[in-house]
Amino acid sequence: MLRRLALTAIVSLAALATAVPVSTASGPVSSGSVSSGSVSSGSVSSGPVPSAVPTTGPFAAARPSLGPLPLPVPPLPGFLDGGEGKGTGGTSEVLTRLTVSVESTGVAGADGTFELECGPTGGSHPQGQAACDRLAEAGATRAGRQELFRPTPEGTMCTMIHGGDATARIVGTWEGRAVDTTASRRDGCEIARWNSLVPVLPDVR
Repeated sequence: MLRRLALTAIVSLAALATAVPVSTASGPVSSGSVSSGSVSSGSVSSGPVPSAVPTTGPFAAARPSLGPLPLPVPPLPGFLDGGEGKGTGGTSEVLTRLTVSVESTGVAGADGTFELECGPTGGSHPQGQAACDRLAEAGATRAGRQELFRPTPEGTMCTMIHGGDATARIVGTWEGRAVDTTASRRDGCEIARWNSLVPVLPDVR
């Protein structure tokens, strides 16, 4: 049985070899045409030459299928482009910009309205870098992001401790989130909240 299969394969290859036309690597013959046993004058047709590789049957070569075309590479997001937040436009955007207004602290130089920018640090805040560091520290945790500027909930039991007449208001954006909150020192809850905002707010303890 194996001998018969091998013989069949050899015969098929021999038949295939005899079916291939005579040609040269340089293209069609220009000086004459090939016939059985002699060369006659004329020219060989310049039509397409049949392929020597069978396209059907058991000896047909497998043709690789084309895969999906590669997708274009999108631009890197802001946190991968060097940490500068430039994006595709090439311009940086300050995500923290606050206006801090303080009154009635009784501390020299503490009252007034100050501008604070972070990333990079800027503005007229007297402790700009320390204030930005405090905001970054709070923004690094989920609890800090939720609690830093959150007002004291209604009905909270607070100690009746008066910490002074100082009041403050903070308005603007913090890490891209809108902020509009007030602070005072009228009781224990508000004192603790004020102290948690130092040095964004002045230390009046």
